[in-house]
Amino acid sequence: MALSFFTPPPIFCRLTAATATSRSSHGNCTHALEANFVRLAADLSDKSAGLTSPHPYFGCVIATPSGNVVGEGYLYAQGTKSAEVQAVEAAGIDVCRGATAYLNMEPGDCHGDHTAVSALVQAGIARVVVGMRHPLQHLRGNAVLALRSQGVRVDVLGEDLLSKAVEEAQRSCRLVNAHLIYRAASQVPFSVLKYAITLDGKIAASSGHAEWISSKISRHRVSELRRRCDAVIVGGNTVRRDNPRLTARHGGGHMPMRIVMSQTLNLPQEANLWDISEVPTIVVTQKGARRSFQKHLASKGVEVVEFDFLNPRDVMEYFYDRGYLAILWECGGTLAASAISSGVIHKVYAFVAPKIIGGRNAPSPVGELGMVEMSQALDLIDVSYEQVGPDMLVSGFLQPIPDLTPVMPSIDETSAIDHTITPCEPNVIFFYKAWDPYGAFSNFSPHPIRMLDENGDYATWSSVEHFYQVRTNWESIRINVMYRALKCKFSVYPHLNSMLLSTVGSVLVKASPHDLFWGRGREGEGLNYLGRLLMRLRSEFLGEHSCSSESDTCLII
Repeated sequence: MALSFFTPPPIFCRLTAATATSRSSHGNCTHALEANFVRLAADLSDKSAGLTSPHPYFGCVIATPSGNVVGEGYLYAQGTKSAEVQAVEAAGIDVCRGATAYLNMEPGDCHGDHTAVSALVQAGIARVVVGMRHPLQHLRGNAVLALRSQGVRVDVLGEDLLSKAVEEAQRSCRLVNAHLIYRAASQVPFSVLKYAITLDGKIAASSGHAEWISSKISRHRVSELRRRCDAVIVGGNTVRRDNPRLTARHGGGHMPMRIVMSQTLNLPQEANLWDISEVPTIVVTQKGARRSFQKHLASKGVEVVEFDFLNPRDVMEYFYDRGYLAILWECGGTLAASAISSGVIHKVYAFVAPKIIGGRNAPSPVGELGMVEMSQALDLIDVSYEQVGPDMLVSGFLQPIPDLTPVMPSIDETSAIDHTITPCEPNVIFFYKAWDPYGAFSNFSPHPIRMLDENGDYATWSSVEHFYQVRTNWESIRINVMYRALKCKFSVYPHLNSMLLSTVGSVLVKASPHDLFWGRGREGEGLNYLGRLLMRLRSEFLGEHSCSSESDTCLII
């Protein structure tokens, strides 16, 4: 933080509760209602599970200004009408005019197909609320920009709408398309490790016998998990010991591909997995392994893929390139440990049966990970517990859901929002340290502000950063808290206000190489939220030509 012997006079900013929400919101009650509609869209989209790969799950809910749901839709198979088209058709054009469409995710129109956006625009939808932007970089923001360019108001959860209810709705949207988010961030398919264990942590008896540890109800649940995945993967030990079929045994529907991972191809000549009459099987192995057996598999229609060095990471990268979204690992402990060590397992489902089998040599679900102290143990994130018949299902993430908060908007999108910015060769103003030419834009600049604290009392903070850091519930309100502090600072210091308005037509970027949220990052991969808030504030000042509004009063004392 820059230090100065000169201390400017403190500032009073009298802020009502209205500034605690975004300007595009209608208060916490409205937020809760709209969050419910977005969660309904997410629930609808989940009906797509196992039916639309490689497409993500899309849901759309259309509601009238009075809050009545008039249309719903979800993508129910590849090549079918988009969720938005279905919802518009269900509601009818006349009812859609002036209504709001709630989407769990930004439409992914691509390859010249703009039916989702066109359906909303042509139906006269006045506003669209988006649960999350598209996780794929080449699609992210495209539909939002297209809708806004057609005069449709678009609010994105976490950007334009902020509240606890909104945060929960965001989580629902991320969870329903977690497979796509992980795939986009990690460049491997979303991978789930599933196993059933006894109460003493065994996946089989010492003899290797394992039928059945879990209940029939749990096994039915496993079939549901399989139908949500593009493929199920096992190791050679599982093929030799259990001779599984790996089909979705109950209820029909989608049948995932079956993958066998074996380094030596020491596999039986006959196995259920070599029967491809219902679903194909792929065997991945080390280059040169048992050529004669490879020919045997090929004669049965089983695809064999060789790797120079067989390991879970390379295998998953290969299936990523083939377009797989989600893979269920139903392997033994040795392969499970290798997959976890390779960093390709994202989530774990453990069915715990109320049984004890004992046995010093009875296998466990995860083999050697090289850990010698409990402090090295891997903690699951966002853990859930659910009773499934007599069993207990424990699930959680080994890796947090990647934060795909939108990257810094493209210059086209920025121009669409702030018309003072020219799309062609825009001027970019970088700021970082408080002593830089535009250092006053920094949240660390030494401009004290006096604002209401959490107890409703006035207090003085020596900078915007000081005010920002003492907030509670930081994750859910940090953007709004920062915006309030910035507005106070630039409203009442005339020279700072003039400096901000002098940047009209320029993109403002915090050039911090280490701050990926408020700054641009080292290679431009950051979100630049500080720059975005300053540009939003600049637009607001240009529209008001005043430092006061109905909800804010700022006074120098």
